[in-house]
Amino acid sequence: MSDILQHRQTGPIATLTLNAPGSLNALSDAMLAALRDALSEIGSGDARVVVLRAEGRAFCAGHDLREMQAMRQAEDGGAAAFADLFDRCAAVMAQIRNLPQPVIARVHGLATAAGCQLVATCDLAVAAADARFGVNGVDIGLFCSTPMVALTRNVGRKRAFEMLSMGRFLSAEEAVQAGLVNRAVPSDALDECIDDYATHLAKKLPGAVRVGKSIFHAQAEMPVEDAYRLARDAMVANLSDDDTAEGIQAFLEKRAPRWTQ
Repeated sequence: MSDILQHRQTGPIATLTLNAPGSLNALSDAMLAALRDALSEIGSGDARVVVLRAEGRAFCAGHDLREMQAMRQAEDGGAAAFADLFDRCAAVMAQIRNLPQPVIARVHGLATAAGCQLVATCDLAVAAADARFGVNGVDIGLFCSTPMVALTRNVGRKRAFEMLSMGRFLSAEEAVQAGLVNRAVPSDALDECIDDYATHLAKKLPGAVRVGKSIFHAQAEMPVEDAYRLARDAMVANLSDDDTAEGIQAFLEKRAPRWTQ
């Protein structure tokens, strides 16, 4: 794995650390490639939970603007390169969404533009109380259209448009109220809170969590009737699992389940 992205696994918990503090952990070509490779590896591995964190004074400042400016040197003014960049970024976001394991964002400092998109894409997010969130590309003349896709699937439309059109930042507490973040905690309690989330998730039946995450995202985009049919089929399949039968029996007998997974 490239030094730009550190990957370690402790027991059932995999941790990915954005490690380009000099660029505020920008989603450069190298960072996107490293994330793609790491997520592919994790998806086929035995981790039960993924924590996404960052080094330096920011979580992620979005795309690398210096790289983007260099793309303009192409004959088409960079249009093809820009399209490719956003396609690759969207593919990484889709990897996070489609990953079997839940992904928890550990956010400190700034999460801006595509960095805010990254937070919005993760299944859960816990932020330091002094963290700030923005999609403020409009301040430099670039409306954050691709980050908008993930943002509007977390935050109400008027709040999202205010952020996008005015470049307004949310505090960590405002991000909790808006639905972008699960919790905001003091900086010195951030790791403890992340450990609590990850440890609790890692104790759940992996098959149930995998199915649940997949269905959660799929049904959210469906009409209600279709969503219920999909959820019904998922529940039936889940109930067919021997470990689920053991979990129910353990509950009835007031004991801890003895799962095979």
